[in-house]
Amino acid sequence: MKASVYAQYGSPEVLRLVDVPRPTPRDHEVLVKVRATTVTIGDTIMRSFKLPNITGWQKFMARLILGWNKPRRHILGMELAGEIEAIGRKVTRFKPGDEVFASTFDVDFGGHAEYKCLPEKGVIAIKPVNLTYEEAAAIPGGGQTAWHCLQKGRIQPGQKILIYGASGAVGTFAVQLASRYFAADVTGVCSGANVDLVKSLGASRVIDYTRQDFTQSGKTYDVIFDAVGKLSPSQCKKVLKPGGVYINVHADSNGGEKVEYMLILKELIEAGKIKPIIDRVYPFDQIVEAHRYVEQGHKKGNVAITVNHNTKI
Repeated sequence: MKASVYAQYGSPEVLRLVDVPRPTPRDHEVLVKVRATTVTIGDTIMRSFKLPNITGWQKFMARLILGWNKPRRHILGMELAGEIEAIGRKVTRFKPGDEVFASTFDVDFGGHAEYKCLPEKGVIAIKPVNLTYEEAAAIPGGGQTAWHCLQKGRIQPGQKILIYGASGAVGTFAVQLASRYFAADVTGVCSGANVDLVKSLGASRVIDYTRQDFTQSGKTYDVIFDAVGKLSPSQCKKVLKPGGVYINVHADSNGGEKVEYMLILKELIEAGKIKPIIDRVYPFDQIVEAHRYVEQGHKKGNVAITVNHNTKI
């Protein structure tokens, strides 16, 4: 099978599309024929090892986990969608031909390949019927993270919530969930180019951070969700109401990978209440270009990769 592989840290050009052995599912695993995956900010960070806003000891721990001088895991890709190609002999939850979407975060990544084995009891579920593979592949990371973090806000209907980074992969899900599921009054913060998008997702107000500092607006909020991890608690404290909640995507997203979350998101998507936002779709043989684009930091929602299984090396 073909996979996007990297053997050293560096620019997008370290990625190589090569042939690697196709995996075989063990007793409790399924083999997914990957139809689509995504390139996330996390993928670009692991590829380049440019770790944002971390101290020396955190960087030390990151090297132990990711690889000291070169990556321990050679295939990136945190989420995917595809078809069950084969199942292990003890699998009961899925059958060949099932269309699924899944997170690979807890199984050494590997979504940037034509096939991936996943545990039957992993973070994998039947794909929403009203989505393409590319759209479904964009749910597990941003969708689960937004859901998990917003739960921590204990949001009540009518409360005022500010979402910083409202046009990103996590932010676009957060705006929709906060406004359409939790029935909150949402203010989004993003660049001017994305104001209309964020309004269309349910935000009552949108602040262009290049023109206005939300901490100087005179408005206060019950919940502030930093969906890109760029704010400090001291900044947010200025505009939080007494007893208000500050949520940071980096500090509060641990434990946000659960199949229950996938099923909740699937139900909301099939009901037409939320949807994944796709900025661009690249073919598998242009994954280097996808990394370049994502690394610029200006994507709207998600960048998907179509895996057509006819890619030539």
